[in-house]
Amino acid sequence: MSNRGSLPRGPAPPRVRINNAIRVREVRLIGDDGTQLGVMATAEALRRAEEANLDLVEVQPGADPPVCRLMDYGRHRYEQDRKERESRKAQKVIKLKEVRLRPKTDDHDLETYRRQIRGWLAEGNRVQLTVRMRGREQAHPDVARKVLLDMATSIADVGHIERDVLPEGRTITMIIAPGTAPPSRRNPSPPQRPATPSDPAPGSPEPSGATTS
Repeated sequence: MSNRGSLPRGPAPPRVRINNAIRVREVRLIGDDGTQLGVMATAEALRRAEEANLDLVEVQPGADPPVCRLMDYGRHRYEQDRKERESRKAQKVIKLKEVRLRPKTDDHDLETYRRQIRGWLAEGNRVQLTVRMRGREQAHPDVARKVLLDMATSIADVGHIERDVLPEGRTITMIIAPGTAPPSRRNPSPPQRPATPSDPAPGSPEPSGATTS
């Protein structure tokens, strides 16, 4: 039957050769404890594997000669699979949650949203705050902006503004990330006014304004 028109297949994963599937004449053998046992005939390596009740496993097929190791291959595969499962469990998926507010959301709903946001941030997720303006509300975007800033301020102990207020048509959004703001993102102290010649030197007494005759 013709395969014309079939989809191309990707390369198959490399197949590990063990025991009698290893058909080269000689191999470089490594013991199950990592000891270098040298180059020997494959038949001799198979004999040693059988005597030790282990498998002969090809670990570097591209070497000259190929490198093989004595091991319990079934247990080796079990340990690999277990580590992969644990690694997948350890990978934390960070999601972007969304809370939709209104310019006139009542205090009770705001408190409910605040608790929900705190829970998401504690789980390591980011939160997008969205305010949608309708009708006459569009003439007062500053009200919607204040709703976002007030919400961000009220949860500043567990989250910080990752992306500031962004107008998008009838909506404005803000993204909150877990953790407090890094020092570079916090509000800097107001700049000091440069001294002028009329200013008194630091530590000098203030002029009383009184004159002496």
